[in-house]
Amino acid sequence: MSTWKTLMLQDSASPLMEQLMFFHDHTLLILIIITILVGELLISMIFNSFTHRFLLEGQLIETIWTILPAFILILIALPSLRLLYIMDEIYSPLLTVKSVGHQWYWSYEYSDYKNIEFDSYMIPPMEMKSFNFRLLDVNNRLIIPFNTQIRIITTSSDVIHSWTVPSLGIKIDSTPGRLNQTTFNINRTGLYFGQCSEICGANHSFMPIVIESISPPSFINWINSMNT
Repeated sequence: MSTWKTLMLQDSASPLMEQLMFFHDHTLLILIIITILVGELLISMIFNSFTHRFLLEGQLIETIWTILPAFILILIALPSLRLLYIMDEIYSPLLTVKSVGHQWYWSYEYSDYKNIEFDSYMIPPMEMKSFNFRLLDVNNRLIIPFNTQIRIITTSSDVIHSWTVPSLGIKIDSTPGRLNQTTFNINRTGLYFGQCSEICGANHSFMPIVIESISPPSFINWINSMNT
């Protein structure tokens, strides 16, 4: 069970994902309150025999049940719109990585550092080591420094893919002939797993994404080793 939680239910690792989780909890609380209230009213109506032969209108209650839902929708819409703007904003990135989707693997380019490029294939089960995660680990991980604003630019060489890392709150389509971009900031070191979230063909479920977040000095050492 602990392995399942580690791989499939990773904790948020970016400020954006934390905000998405807060918004989820905020909306879920409102839905729970509405569900309990409506359920209690339904049960009350089913099991009581109150009647009023001459009740033709109730302007006060009609005013309340018109204004109250509108107010609840505003409580949901305002943080939702705020999050949409935050997700769409590109903040002065310190590092740009280009991700290209292929059938069925990813390739990455660090164009800021002498065009470092490599392909990232899923490790086949027969080649796995004891520390590898089955169907989730890759031969070349995307190395990223933590506490650094990263811009990811993605496209595809064949069909539509989707570059998705749930723990970072990222899901962006990789479309042929088009460049899509987003930013993220990882707030701690670790391994973060994702997969293509677009049905892109026979091996759609076998093109995982693995981000390895390391300290900025270690990242500089890694860049220097790739350039030698």
